Amino acid sequence: MQNKEYSFSFEVYDSSDELGREDADLLNRARSATQQAYAPYSLFRVGAAARLKNGEIVHGSNQENASFPAGLCAEGVVLATAASLYPGVPIDILAISYDNERGPSDKPISPCGICRQSIREFEQRTGQTIRLLLSGQKGKVYIVPKASVLLPLAFSAEDLG
Repeated sequence: MQNKEYSFSFEVYDSSDELGREDADLLNRARSATQQAYAPYSLFRVGAAARLKNGEIVHGSNQENASFPAGLCAEGVVLATAASLYPGVPIDILAISYDNERGPSDKPISPCGICRQSIREFEQRTGQTIRLLLSGQKGKVYIVPKASVLLPLAFSAEDLG
């Protein structure tokens, strides 16, 4: 038997004021995108914004549906928008934020499992890692160097043969 361990490191900032101009701007776009969310059931608005390798920025928000789980996550909306408008263009960085109408929005959140899988596959198909910028409407900011570290032992196209 072997015992293996998996770990990763990420940067923690006390606020978006500590970020560089481009990262702070992208995070502000993700924070603003929360206002476009359709979240009448959870009251948990998520916004995402991505800066693509070609410099373009796309954004999206979660879109719920009374027939749970038929809604769309903000991250999935951004990935689909980027792939549709700019086929084959990698994403450099993806900022994710939220606005919780039932409580504080002052700590970073991480993508759900389905979004982790989708982001990882986007990395694989474009051949470039995606840096993640995670935060609420205020407070700490996490920067994860590449999305794939959030989903160790991921299922991939290679597993399909």
